[in-house]
Amino acid sequence: MILRDLSVTNFKNIPESRLEFSGKVNCFLGNNGMGKSNLLDAIYFLSFCKSFSNVNDRLLLRRGEDFSILRGRYERKGIDEELLMGLASGRRKSLKRGGKEYSRLSAHIGNFPLVMVAPQDIDLIRDGGEERRRWMDLVISQSDPVYLDHLIRYGKALEQRNRLLRDGAVDHNLYGAVEIMMEMSADYINRARAGWVGELTELFSEYYNAVSGGREEVSLTYESHLNEPGVTLASLLDRERRHDEIVRHTSVGIHRDDIGMVLDGMPMRRTGSQGQCKTFTIALRMAQYEFLRRATGMKPLLLLDDIFDKLDAGRVERIMSLVTAGEFGQIFVTDTNRTHLDEIMGRTGGDYRLWSVENGIFTRL
Repeated sequence: MILRDLSVTNFKNIPESRLEFSGKVNCFLGNNGMGKSNLLDAIYFLSFCKSFSNVNDRLLLRRGEDFSILRGRYERKGIDEELLMGLASGRRKSLKRGGKEYSRLSAHIGNFPLVMVAPQDIDLIRDGGEERRRWMDLVISQSDPVYLDHLIRYGKALEQRNRLLRDGAVDHNLYGAVEIMMEMSADYINRARAGWVGELTELFSEYYNAVSGGREEVSLTYESHLNEPGVTLASLLDRERRHDEIVRHTSVGIHRDDIGMVLDGMPMRRTGSQGQCKTFTIALRMAQYEFLRRATGMKPLLLLDDIFDKLDAGRVERIMSLVTAGEFGQIFVTDTNRTHLDEIMGRTGGDYRLWSVENGIFTRL
């Protein structure tokens, strides 16, 4: 899949811009805060209908403006496609594909696969389980629309159960009806997550060794209440019912799942250096890319936002060798250092484009 060109109007600090891209490498050079990452976020928004930073949509509108428009033209599986996203103050966002508006934005997820590597990825290691669950759900949903459907159903049923608990409801028939819905979806979600973590772990280890030089041992584990032998969600909810009534929320279930991240036998969040954490998250994203490539039959877009900071020269060299290899398709990369960009462009055999960025204005170099 290739993004041929992108038009942006009033998105973050970008007033208006239209860029035609190389099918291989596209580089954006500029100081921090100039708008490089905002352009990548615009591309991300067209694939996921939300910002990479998970901010409210109204904060994506350029200051002083009440609307924003993103238009992307793609080549997808040999067919030309167009996406048009509209944002406006006080109105529901609208996404059109080929001129036809989606009735449910969730139906769009996975059709235009994308992987973004950014400084915020450190949150996958440092933050709580919610961040890792969000990542896990986003990746699996791109390859399995049934999973996304079950995720939405589980979320709605969980919200209903928590409302019953907050209201102090005592009718067990009400709880039973909601918990049946939760269990039906939880079983599918648990099996999908377990299979995904198992497949991703092998890919992740390969990429981590390639970037780090093979000096460290890493692993991923899927942590879930439902992994206990013979345990079902129904038995868990029944066991914790009195506790949940006291705390007034649902304390067990797949909404508490997590991914264990280990480096040389120790939890990554406690022992990893800045360079090791950066290598860890980059390897996770590359494994994510390969998983999606296999699952969708397309090469996702690869967005690399300021990825070379806090890495030694050896790791930078190995990353550049990886991302310019044939396994990866179209790449968008930002940096404040032209040296890195020149080296990446030099490896591509001339199929690249470079822009300088200043205050939301993009100038082709």
